[in-house]
Amino acid sequence: MADDANERVMDGRTWADFCDALKRAGDVVLREGSPADAFERAEGFRYLSRLTRVALESYVEFADPRHPVLRRPAHETVKIGADNPDNYYQSTALSGEYEYRIRGQRGTIHYLGLGTYIGHYGSGGRMGQSGYIEAADLKIDADGGFEIILSCDQKQGSNWLRMEPDTSSLIVRQTYQDRSREQIARLEIERIGSDGPPEPLSPGFLDAGLRTAAAYVAGTSSLFCDWSESFHERINELPPLDPAIATAAHGDPHIQYYHGYWELGQGQALVIEATPPRCDYWNFQLNNHWMESLDYRYHRIDVNHHGAHYEDDGSIRLVVAHEDPGHPNWLDTAGHSRGTMCLRWIRADEHPQPSTRVVPLEALRG
Repeated sequence: MADDANERVMDGRTWADFCDALKRAGDVVLREGSPADAFERAEGFRYLSRLTRVALESYVEFADPRHPVLRRPAHETVKIGADNPDNYYQSTALSGEYEYRIRGQRGTIHYLGLGTYIGHYGSGGRMGQSGYIEAADLKIDADGGFEIILSCDQKQGSNWLRMEPDTSSLIVRQTYQDRSREQIARLEIERIGSDGPPEPLSPGFLDAGLRTAAAYVAGTSSLFCDWSESFHERINELPPLDPAIATAAHGDPHIQYYHGYWELGQGQALVIEATPPRCDYWNFQLNNHWMESLDYRYHRIDVNHHGAHYEDDGSIRLVVAHEDPGHPNWLDTAGHSRGTMCLRWIRADEHPQPSTRVVPLEALRG
């Protein structure tokens, strides 16, 4: 296999195959169920460029499980699968062949969850979660410090995050309730028994990494476009997502998700009403057709349990519209006429079904 990788690098097939695979991934933007206007197609192709960027970081630059590096796989300019604007995501490559240690300082972030996962979008094999632990489950010292051991065999007397032999990644979700006041947890990870710096790049590593990166771009875009098209069957509704589907897609096991597709004309507003259950956190957000969160740097496209306005009876009324009708829970469509949306509760006592209705915007003014 090493000789084959050497030949592929030497004659350029490694790079040519990568480029050809990326070209084929563009078909998802052009397929029948995708939007047929220039604005949304431009967003679709930008989406693929963003996926390519994170795929190269994940499977070439930081792909060695012997030398794990925590990096940000989703953020303000890389958005995947209804990424939560309140989240500070981190990830690293792992292998069930090794054991790892995380050292951390808790900080003041509202929610901290760490999960080990199997497979990746586009891998074509088993996908799922192999272990999960939250800050509430951790033994933390008086100064806010903690350690977590990641291994296949349980470690008694320590914070332990379970792995399986085919575990391939760690995903960290740090969730703000008030970004202006909270400090994220500071985390470092090391492989136990690490024996020096990484080896120089090998042709085999690059060949495999580019192949996996291209598969990730194609697999991720196809998966979430499939989701988006399925949500489109019930426009302006918010049905619950099957928890098994969420877990297989590397979701947080303590979250109940509601996903839907919104579509509004000028002068229309989508009103979403619910009485949030007792829970650690909830939020609602708007995404585009490609399931990227809308640009929360410049628009109010999401609201959570801390920042929402509540009615006297504890219920909430959220308003999605192109213009501000003067409602305290108005969410800005940021120049979009349609897209997907997501409501999530974390560790909720119950899972009430939100109601939705489209009304004239004028009916909400004042």
